[in-house]
Amino acid sequence: MDKFFKISERGSNVRTEIIAGLTTFFAMAYIVVTNPNQIVSFNHLAPDADPVFQQIWNAVYVASILAAVIGTLLMALYAKMPFAQACGMGLNSFFFVSFILPEIIACGDGPIVGDNIIKGYHAGLVIILVSGIVFMIFSLTGLRAKVAKALPDCLKKAIPAGIGLFIAFIGFQNVGIIQANQYTLVQFVDIHGAITSEEGIITVLPALLALLGLLVIAILEKFKVKGSVLISIAGVTVLYYILSGTTPSFDMSQVGQTFSDFGKIGITGVFSGDAWARAFTGEEIGGIFSAIMLVVTFCLVDMFDTIGTLYGTAAQADMLDKNGDPINVNQCMTSDSIATVAGAVCGTSTCTTYVESAAGVAAGGRTGLTSLVVAICFVICLFLSPFASLVPACATAPALIYVGVLMLKGFAKVDMHDITSAVPAFLALVMMPLTYSISNGIGIGAIAYVIITLCTGKYQKKDIPITIIAALFVIKFIFVTM
Repeated sequence: MDKFFKISERGSNVRTEIIAGLTTFFAMAYIVVTNPNQIVSFNHLAPDADPVFQQIWNAVYVASILAAVIGTLLMALYAKMPFAQACGMGLNSFFFVSFILPEIIACGDGPIVGDNIIKGYHAGLVIILVSGIVFMIFSLTGLRAKVAKALPDCLKKAIPAGIGLFIAFIGFQNVGIIQANQYTLVQFVDIHGAITSEEGIITVLPALLALLGLLVIAILEKFKVKGSVLISIAGVTVLYYILSGTTPSFDMSQVGQTFSDFGKIGITGVFSGDAWARAFTGEEIGGIFSAIMLVVTFCLVDMFDTIGTLYGTAAQADMLDKNGDPINVNQCMTSDSIATVAGAVCGTSTCTTYVESAAGVAAGGRTGLTSLVVAICFVICLFLSPFASLVPACATAPALIYVGVLMLKGFAKVDMHDITSAVPAFLALVMMPLTYSISNGIGIGAIAYVIITLCTGKYQKKDIPITIIAALFVIKFIFVTM
């Protein structure tokens, strides 16, 4: 095991790798239920909703886990890197808006037509499959790695910091530390309002526990306590159930139906001729041009989400080569593309490398053994679906926020005295959390870099690849709302 995963060579040990794998899994376990919720839109899961939504939810639930297992196992055994994969957030909502919502709208005020909803779902899977095949071609030929290496140095350094802000923002949002405000858009958790309300302090308990968990991690790290993140997750979980007065429970009654729906409408979707016809000629999607733009969009988002995550987490783990690129980058890209193809065949949206992998890296994960542990945990969830929901968001949020702290240090290496580096790097940094998208941040930074270098006479031949990337993002921003 040590020789296969190069555990000693990378300065780690089996115990650390297992702890890191558990840390990553609990940080991203929310995707098990969140992904099917996003794809069918949670609002449609009301008790009186059309049963077809529950069918799709069940199918996507199983497909999401299978895609995560396949992708993460590839990362573990092929790429041998401590990165986990699962269905991308944002892309799942985009899937709903692009393929399922049009069918709902087409029903008007009348009853939901279940067959049409399923057909829209299947057409979407075809688009995901095609984009996955494009990913695979790019990966196997090395083009994706070349695209990654073509990024300007300022963006390579800004991406990890931007991802740090992004995942910290996710952590803050997940537990209500940052709340919505109609005037300022966001605000700090309203502790005073909670105290004076009828419900009392219990309404902000998750936020307070998450802040406590973050401080615990910081203190334990200062004293160099191994497994500080996992200790915090376990401690906050126990406190949550004690203070909230709730008890964890398992409901195994729906497991059989979940697998049944997966077999009926999940894994069979992309093999339907009607699904292919709808994907490229259907009125709901908008014809061949719209289908191509959807494929390009899913390609761009997945490619740059993965590139961003790889650079960010590899930099944090000190696993970059002499050129500042992640080691085994080709294998990581290939694993990602195969996972997307597998996910489409199983019945779910685009699979991508997860930013929450950084939580495991922060816990000491340096090898594929970390990913193997994550994959095993996902397999357990396949048969024990309530398991993933046992750990509350307030327990995993501190891990995400702490990782944000660690990843920000890379931005200090950006040359802020050179405006051609400073502005693109800054835009990449802030646009990731503000637009809720890693790829948007990279795209906006790339566009700014090209325009500034062109107008200041700093443009060079080596900037041609980043110019192509910027042009693709311009097309995406013009033709696709996301």
